[in-house]
Amino acid sequence: MKTKSPYNIEVWGGLECSVNRVQNDFFDQLDYSGHYHRENDINEFARLGFKKIRYPLLWETHQPEKDTAIDWTHTENKLEALRSNGIEVIAGLVHHGSGPTYVSMLDETFADGLAAYAAIVAEKFPWINYYTPVNEPLTTARFCGLYGIWSPHQKDDRSFCRILLNECKGTVLAMQAIRKINPDAKLVQTDDLGKIHSTPLLQYQADFENHRRWLSYDLLCAKVNKEHPLWNYLVEAGIKEDELQFFLNNKCEPAIMGFNHYLTSERYLDENLSAYPPHTHGGNGRHQYADVEAVRVGNICPDGPYSLLKEAWERYHLPMAVTEVHLYCTREEQMRWLNLLWTAASQLKEEGVDIRAITAWALLGSFGWNRLLTQPNGDYEPGVFDLCRGKLRPTALAQMIAGYNLKQEFNHPVINNNGWWQRECRVIFGDKVLLEAGNNLDNVQPLLIIGKTGALADAFARICGLRGIVYKLVGRDELNITDPSEIENVILKTNPWAIINTAGFLRVDDAETESGSCFAINTNGPENLANICEKSGIKFMTFSTDLVFDGLKSQPYLERDKISPLNIYGHSKALAEQKVLQQNPEALVIRTSAFFGPWDKDNFIKLAIDGLQAERHFSVANDVMVSPIYVPDLVHTSLDLMLDNEKGIWHLSNNGKTSWASLAYSVAERLGLKTGFIKSMPLMHLGYKAKRPLYSVLNSERGSILPTLDHAIDRCLREIKL
Repeated sequence: MKTKSPYNIEVWGGLECSVNRVQNDFFDQLDYSGHYHRENDINEFARLGFKKIRYPLLWETHQPEKDTAIDWTHTENKLEALRSNGIEVIAGLVHHGSGPTYVSMLDETFADGLAAYAAIVAEKFPWINYYTPVNEPLTTARFCGLYGIWSPHQKDDRSFCRILLNECKGTVLAMQAIRKINPDAKLVQTDDLGKIHSTPLLQYQADFENHRRWLSYDLLCAKVNKEHPLWNYLVEAGIKEDELQFFLNNKCEPAIMGFNHYLTSERYLDENLSAYPPHTHGGNGRHQYADVEAVRVGNICPDGPYSLLKEAWERYHLPMAVTEVHLYCTREEQMRWLNLLWTAASQLKEEGVDIRAITAWALLGSFGWNRLLTQPNGDYEPGVFDLCRGKLRPTALAQMIAGYNLKQEFNHPVINNNGWWQRECRVIFGDKVLLEAGNNLDNVQPLLIIGKTGALADAFARICGLRGIVYKLVGRDELNITDPSEIENVILKTNPWAIINTAGFLRVDDAETESGSCFAINTNGPENLANICEKSGIKFMTFSTDLVFDGLKSQPYLERDKISPLNIYGHSKALAEQKVLQQNPEALVIRTSAFFGPWDKDNFIKLAIDGLQAERHFSVANDVMVSPIYVPDLVHTSLDLMLDNEKGIWHLSNNGKTSWASLAYSVAERLGLKTGFIKSMPLMHLGYKAKRPLYSVLNSERGSILPTLDHAIDRCLREIKL
C-alpha cells in the first residue's frame, strides 16, 4: 500500500516519560530507557524530520524536594540539542504522576505547586511556546482516584472528582503563570480518546461514561455549567459550585486538542458475567457487569479513530492532533496502526477538519505497562527505536515516519492487509463474526518461504498466517536452490518482496561423509539466492548456526567473534555466511542454536518428552553448553528484524544457557516424569561422527534480547499440552 498525504499533516515525536507513584515507590520511564545518560538520542530523533516533540520537564524529577534549587544541567543540554535541530518542544510537566511527595492531588497544594513550578520552567526556558502541564488528567484521575492503582490509591467518585479538578485547575494556573513570562505560550491538552459501548440494560452507564470522557476538556473550555450533564454528579461528589465557577471564570481553551487513542480505549459493558473472566467483573452499585475491550467482543464493531476524531471535532471545533500513536504488537501490526492513524488524519484534513499532526509515541519504547506501571521490571515494548541493548536501533516505524515527514510515499506489502483488530482473530468473547472485507490481497507481493517440508518453514508459515503476512511456501520439488535459473523462474512467477531461506542439509554427522551435498545445499544455494535477490531488489534472510565456533571460549559468543568450525556442517554454514554477504551486503543472516517448539516431532524437547513418557533410556551430553531457542521467538524476532531492514549477522537465542542433560532433567521435572531414564554422559562417549564444540552459547551485541530460556521452556510445554 502506498500512503501519501498532500495535506499538511505533521508527524510529531513523543517519549513515554511517566513518573508514576505507587505507595512510596516512583517508577520513572526515562530512567528505565537510559535517556538521561545518553548524549545522542536527540540527534537520532532529528534524523526522522520531526518539527515538534513532546518532551518531559517533569516536576517530580526536577524538584523532588520543596523549595530546593533545580539542577537543569541534563535537561538543558537535551533542550538545546532540540533547539539546534530546529525541533519545537511541547513541554510536559506532569505525566501520569501525582507530583512530588510534598503535595497532594486531593488538595490545593497540587494546583498551586504546579503553577509555581511552571513559572520556574518558563523563566528558565522562555523560548518554549507549547506546554502540556498535565498529561491525560482524566485518565490519571481514574487510575489514582477511582481504581486505586496509582497514588494516592483512592477508589471512590469523590476522590476521582477532586483529583480531576485539581489537575485541571493546576493546568489553568500553570498556563496563567507561564503566560506572565511568555504571553504566546500555547496549551496542548491531551487525554484518552475512547468510547463506551454496552448492552441495552447498561446503556445508562455507557451514557454516563461517554459524558465523563470529555470532562477534562469541558472544564478547560468552560463548558461545565449547570446545564452540563455532569454538573450534579460533580456537586454530589463534593465539588463546590464556586470551584466549578472557577473554570467558567478562567477559560483555558487549548490551542491544540491532543487526543491519545489506543485499541483498548473503546470499552464494552455486559451484565452477562459468566461470559467473561473474573478480573473483568465490576459494577456501579446498581448492576454488576464485565468491562472489556470492545475490540475483543464479537458482536461489537468499535468506532475506530476516524469516527472518534470526527466526533471530537464536531464537539469542540478546535485544532486537533493525535498526541499518542503506539501499539504493542509485532512490527507489521505497529506499521498498520501507524498507517491507519495517518490515513484517518489525512482524510479528516481533506474534509476540512483542522487536524495538525499525529504523534509517534514511545520513541524509545516503554516499560512495564503490562503491569500498569505498578511494579519494576515489566515487559519492554519497542517503539520507533528498539532499546534492547541500550542503544537506539531504528525500527520500520522510523522509516515510515521519515517518509511521512518528507511527504513521500511509503510502500510496503505488509500494510496492505488488515490489522489484527480488523480480522477475525480479534474476537475473544462471543461468536466470531464475518468482518468487513479488507484490501484485495490477490495482487499483494508475498513473502517467499523456501523449505516447505522443514520445521522452521512450517513455523514461519504458521506465524505469518497469524500475523496477516501474505506468504508463499515452496519446497524442493518446486525449487532447486542450487540452480540459479530455477530461482529466477520462481521469482518471476511469485514476485516476492522478500525471501526467507530455511532449506538446508541438517544432518550434522552425515555431512562428514556427504560433504558434496552439504556444501551444495548449505553454501551454494544461499549464495545463489543472495545474488539473485540483490540483483532483483528483494530482501533476503537465511540461517546459520552456533557450530561455526570451536567452543574454546568460556563466555557467550558475539557476532564479532572469530569463527572456527570443527565439522563439515559448520564449515558449510561459515562459508555460506561469507558468500551470502559478499554477494548481497543487505542480506540478513541469523545465527542460532538448536531450536525447540511445539509443532514438530523431531526437536530435543519433544524427543525427550516421548522418551520419558515411554520410559525409554536415552543418552544426552552433560558437558556441552548451548543456548537453545524457542521456535516462535526465533520466527517472530527474525520477521521483525527483516521488516526493520536489518542486515549482516545477528545472533538470536533465548536468554540463558544449559547443557543437553540439564535441559532433559528440567523438562522431566516440569512434567513430573521420572528422571532415571536420562543417561547423562560426556559428549565423547556418545559416538558422534562429527566433532562438536563443548561451548557454543550465543549472545548478541546488536540487540533483540529474547525472553529467558526458562520462560521459553514453560511456554513450549504449555503449548504442547494444548
